[in-house]
Amino acid sequence: MQSLICKNENETRKFSKNLASILKKGDVIVLSGELGAGKTKFVEGILEYFNLQDEISSPTFTIVNEYKNDQINIYHFDLYRLSDIYEFENIGGEEYFNKGICIFEWGELIEDILPNDYIKINFERIGNEENYRKLNIETFGEKYKNVDFTKFLS
Repeated sequence: MQSLICKNENETRKFSKNLASILKKGDVIVLSGELGAGKTKFVEGILEYFNLQDEISSPTFTIVNEYKNDQINIYHFDLYRLSDIYEFENIGGEEYFNKGICIFEWGELIEDILPNDYIKINFERIGNEENYRKLNIETFGEKYKNVDFTKFLS
């Protein structure tokens, strides 16, 4: 596991924007952490990299928001309101895995059916600093195991 500290929302967006430079169709990212921890700010950075920053909205009430341009499709899921993995399967969620980049807020719910290769980032508030976040990054499978994620913050 790798960890890094983002001192504000801009650093979180910068990190994810830089990370987006290596993302391809079929990549999956799971974001976890309490409400307000920075997960949506992270998604904003990825969308910015693909010139879709004006399209962002939280998918809390729609389960998934789809963002598309000439390069890629990005699927931003918020699974907070799902009660179990079967609800995700019933909406055809697994069909999205190979259609584009999938980003799952509260994705721990579906970890049993995720592809072998994915990135999981846990957002954790630290100390008394209101905007400081510790990002704990775990990789699963072989695809990302040699990636130095700290380089995306610089």
